[in-house]
Amino acid sequence: MAWPYFLDCGRYFVGREEGCYNPLEKLRGGLDVVEEALPSGLPPTFLRFTHHSYAQMVRVLKQTAARCTHIAKTYSIGRSFDGRELLVIEFSSLPGQHELMEPEVKLIGNIHGNEVAGREMLIYLAQYLCSEYLLGSARIQRLLNTTRIHLLPSMNPDGYEVAAAEGAGYNGWTSGRQNAQNLDLNRNFPDLTSEYYRLASARSTRSGHIAIPQHYWWGKVAPETKAIMKWMRTIPFVLSASLHGGDLVVSYPFDFSKHPQEEKMFSPTPDEKMFKLLAKAYADVHPIMMDKSENRCGGNFLKSGSIINGADWYSFTGGMSDFNYLHSNCFEITVELGCVKFPPEEALYTIWQHNKEPLLNFVEMVHRGIKGVVMDKFGKPVKNARILVKGIRHDITTAPDGDYWRLLPPGSHIVIAQAPGYSRVIKKVIIPARMKRAGRVDFILQPLRIRPKTFLLGPRRSGPGGAGPHREPEESSQEPLGARRQPAAGGSKPWWWPYFTSLGQHQPRWLLKY
Repeated sequence: MAWPYFLDCGRYFVGREEGCYNPLEKLRGGLDVVEEALPSGLPPTFLRFTHHSYAQMVRVLKQTAARCTHIAKTYSIGRSFDGRELLVIEFSSLPGQHELMEPEVKLIGNIHGNEVAGREMLIYLAQYLCSEYLLGSARIQRLLNTTRIHLLPSMNPDGYEVAAAEGAGYNGWTSGRQNAQNLDLNRNFPDLTSEYYRLASARSTRSGHIAIPQHYWWGKVAPETKAIMKWMRTIPFVLSASLHGGDLVVSYPFDFSKHPQEEKMFSPTPDEKMFKLLAKAYADVHPIMMDKSENRCGGNFLKSGSIINGADWYSFTGGMSDFNYLHSNCFEITVELGCVKFPPEEALYTIWQHNKEPLLNFVEMVHRGIKGVVMDKFGKPVKNARILVKGIRHDITTAPDGDYWRLLPPGSHIVIAQAPGYSRVIKKVIIPARMKRAGRVDFILQPLRIRPKTFLLGPRRSGPGGAGPHREPEESSQEPLGARRQPAAGGSKPWWWPYFTSLGQHQPRWLLKY
């Protein structure tokens, strides 16, 4: 009998003689075999600029984690439709767990199986981060000691196998693009953008953390898509990039036009300024994206600086970037790495040289804006507190440890922290233009003081026949209508003082007229 891929066949059955076999054995074949040794004289930091099969990719990632066990770890977020593991390698000073106020970044490649440059770039990046850390690179050590980076080289390993069977240079424009269910994974996420436009037109709410509609689950949802959504619920990601192929440009949300009938229409998010900074952080250090020739790949985006609003390029729904922004705290951009979707091996070294610095520069952008901890007066973290920024109708929430990260462009911002059962706290934040490290802004929330209602008791009526005991009417403490409450005697604080002091430096002036 064929055993479901999510169980270990050999663990529950004694062997093949009883009819048990593992249908993934062929896929996993050779994964635990040590990779062939490098040619003599080459250091272990040597990178092989070649295409990696699924088995080779898994081997390289696990070997990289083994070389850098103190900063790296591999883990799976699920399986593809055909049962291949969606393997992630993470880098951190404490791999395997979230550290307080350490931002989380994810980079995803190969969402379309035939767009393979991103897959290879992330495999190379994993080896590069490990090697440079061991060699003592100050930049890489600082980055990995302050950031938790997750690399998913292949989100669509099934589609890659279809594309790879045709080979580089022979691959069609769409062969292997979809997963094994024939689903385009970048059209398979919930359409929250339409719901955002509906809410925005009604001015009934701020954007952020829009729930997945129930009817979404009635359709066909790929296991790869489910794995990404579960991953996002598990880790408080702040920044993300999805690596594609087919052009040379960086796009950012929204990808779906605010007028559905418009195929191309500028449709910005409330964080338009920040998204442009993120896109430029990649494009401005990419040598070809900055090439002034209009005849090159991506030359039609030259006037916009090789960045573009997604919907202004072409509109589509169900994209991963829009979902990240509207369902979580994560800001995601889309990077198109080149016009050739499946480049030949001899082009991979050049592509790596063009994208190594942009990838690092983009990841470092996670440290822009502000970060901090929201806690109550006893120092206990407040989970799911909302962080609002005046003038930007998009909120983020705190992680289970009470920490938060808010990507913000330089300038002056009014930041508000609030949570149910607590009074809101308002602070003014100024972010200098050249500030490259997130400023720390903590919030201490005071519990709301609910004043007990006082009821005036009139003279109690005597019992039947007037035989009940007589009670003198209580003196009413109710003030005459329109009278102003006077300050407490003896110099003690007035009744509104705790609320007044909890507002920090933004106290409403009308209270001072007391």
